[in-house]
Amino acid sequence: MTLVLGIESSCDETAAAVVRDGREVLSSSIHSQAAQHAVYGGVVPELAGRSHLRQILPVLDEALASASLELDQIDAIAVTSRPGLVGSLLVGLSTAKALAFARNLPLIGVHHIQAHVYAATMEQAGSDPSRDVSKALLPALALVVSGGHTSLYEVRDWTDLVELGTTLDDAAGEAFDKVAWLLGLEYPGGPSISKLAREGNPKAVSFPRYSPSKGQIGFSFSGLKTSVLYHLRGGDALAPTPAPEDIENRADVAASFQEAVVDALVKQSLRAARMRGLETLLVAGGVACNARLRERMTSAGEDMGLRVLFPSPAYCTDNAVMIAGLGYQLFRAGRLDDLQLDASPR
Repeated sequence: MTLVLGIESSCDETAAAVVRDGREVLSSSIHSQAAQHAVYGGVVPELAGRSHLRQILPVLDEALASASLELDQIDAIAVTSRPGLVGSLLVGLSTAKALAFARNLPLIGVHHIQAHVYAATMEQAGSDPSRDVSKALLPALALVVSGGHTSLYEVRDWTDLVELGTTLDDAAGEAFDKVAWLLGLEYPGGPSISKLAREGNPKAVSFPRYSPSKGQIGFSFSGLKTSVLYHLRGGDALAPTPAPEDIENRADVAASFQEAVVDALVKQSLRAARMRGLETLLVAGGVACNARLRERMTSAGEDMGLRVLFPSPAYCTDNAVMIAGLGYQLFRAGRLDDLQLDASPR
């Protein structure tokens, strides 16, 4: 039995969790800064770093207390070291290094995006609860879709992920945030647009879908975002953007925009799975919470015989459970770090 304490502070959530043997979640504590950043329409790095400094120790204490554990019962510490906001990363990393040094515990630096992918496997128990199902699902295709990332990977092993394609510009979650701002909706934009879209017609507005060159895999959402802007301006690029209360059929715009994003994500994911001959698709990241994406991707996957797995919504957004979970796999593989481990925004 291996107990890993995970620490996550890459953006605007301060999180800590204890996970047993890479899958059994004993505790998960998260402090979200969403309300703090909402007034600015996005994350302010300086404010995020200061909030992490205030919250990191209380969040750690809460995670250990919820698991009914003391630090001397922990076997290893896993921490996000990249990518992310460097000031935010340094708070979690410095804390993890201090604990590892003081308690003589193994330190494991975790790649945030790879941890999101791993999260999609953690709840797949299978018929044998003691079996490490995550290994049996590989090789697999992974779609990581969030506010900062929209990429497809081939996962050969938990220490071997190869990027197959990524966005040329905006990430899908970033496009959701920007379009939500145009429509006068609350930040973060993903949940706001998803809620409004339920009242709209996804075929009301024909927004463009980016299609990469033949044989290529990738995404682009900048043109889609601009198309929404021009639509709101009545087709006149130089006209002023209407106030949210003056926008007609806002729900139709939200639904049509959401459908365009989902179309692109589904089409490129299935294309990549066919090209690589993969039978399992792991979908992770904040946008993986989107109900329409879950519905469309699952249905399309079933039609082509592709197994599609999503994490629970609680493990789609940034959390420390996924950090501790992947940290366990790296620990078993002997992928440990020393106190020279540094944070990297890339």
